[in-house]
Amino acid sequence: MVGAVQIADRQAYAEPRRSAGPGKPPTFEEAKNRRQRVRAAGLSPDHWYPVEWDRALPRGAAIEVKFWGRSVAVYRDEDGAVHAVENRCAHRQLKLTRGGEVKGKNLVCNYHGWEFDGDGRLAKVPHDLFGNKMPKCRVASFPVAVRYGLIWMFPGDPALVAARTIPAIPEIEGPEPWGTMPIDFVLGCHHSMIIDNVSDFSHAYLHRRFKPFSDARLTRLETVGDTVHLSYETKVGRGRFSGLFVDRKATNTNAMDLAYEYPYQRSDTDGKIKHWLFVLPIDERTSRAFFIFYFHPSALKVPLLPWSLPRPVLRAVLRASRRLLLQPLLTEDKLAVEAEQEGYEAHYDKPIAELNPCVREFQDLTIRKWEEHLARTAPRGRERVPMIAEP
Repeated sequence: MVGAVQIADRQAYAEPRRSAGPGKPPTFEEAKNRRQRVRAAGLSPDHWYPVEWDRALPRGAAIEVKFWGRSVAVYRDEDGAVHAVENRCAHRQLKLTRGGEVKGKNLVCNYHGWEFDGDGRLAKVPHDLFGNKMPKCRVASFPVAVRYGLIWMFPGDPALVAARTIPAIPEIEGPEPWGTMPIDFVLGCHHSMIIDNVSDFSHAYLHRRFKPFSDARLTRLETVGDTVHLSYETKVGRGRFSGLFVDRKATNTNAMDLAYEYPYQRSDTDGKIKHWLFVLPIDERTSRAFFIFYFHPSALKVPLLPWSLPRPVLRAVLRASRRLLLQPLLTEDKLAVEAEQEGYEAHYDKPIAELNPCVREFQDLTIRKWEEHLARTAPRGRERVPMIAEP
């Protein structure tokens, strides 16, 4: 389901953030090194981003979501179609989600009852006190789609909608989809810290209780275009609980391939245990991470027996695993990256000490893509600060 395409105010994502003052981390243009630069970079709006689970938005409901500080009203009309419009009334600039309501296909401002349609056009003024005049005004609207149980929004240049597709996950579609474990977190950190975390297997110590991976050795690191490819030799899923269900005869759990496929991240263990991570950059220090983990039926088995799990049992096991294993495991990462955000804000001017070469590749890609976005959206004649070369 794809909503109407209207030209958004792209400049809203192009201007650098102003310095917060003395003692605060620098903006992108003020940054003096790679770490400062990546921690101030946004994600290009010229991609599809999930903003909410489809099940969380019933008919007739509207919610506020944010992309890099910009407020968007996402609503489902009474016919079931999803729309995304700039979250402001063009009359007095109130947020449409602040007490507003859905009427038919329109979103209604709570102040004067002005109605806006899914294309952001003023559709109705419910009074005729001044000769029933209808101002020609509108707010920006954004393409939307629903896939994999998620509502996606394209906040950038609508001319690129067709070229920038939502990643294909054929394994979870069709008549016999794999088992899935969807989960999301709101994290108090910059989006780049999440990407650094999920593909940096040197932080196995953090997960010594659950052991999702251990004894990792980097065997591949290569950047091709806008994707960083990496592989590890590592022991996957050796925890006390997870280890009971993984069929190691049917699945090689001694290696994993990963990729930062800008702006998304994914992993693959022997073609049978996979995940995608989609990060929504809410603002400079807040992000929402949507994970979809999915498993081939042959990857999991009955504990202590060589039998694959029947599909109904597989679904039940994954639901239990999500609550007992995945959520507490990812909560450890959440606490770590939020602490990293606090540490960066307090010590942004300290020397960089980083051993994993993957992290440098992730950060260089994020910086490069943000530079490209700024170059496309900068006013004519305005020069941008060149990327800083580092050894």
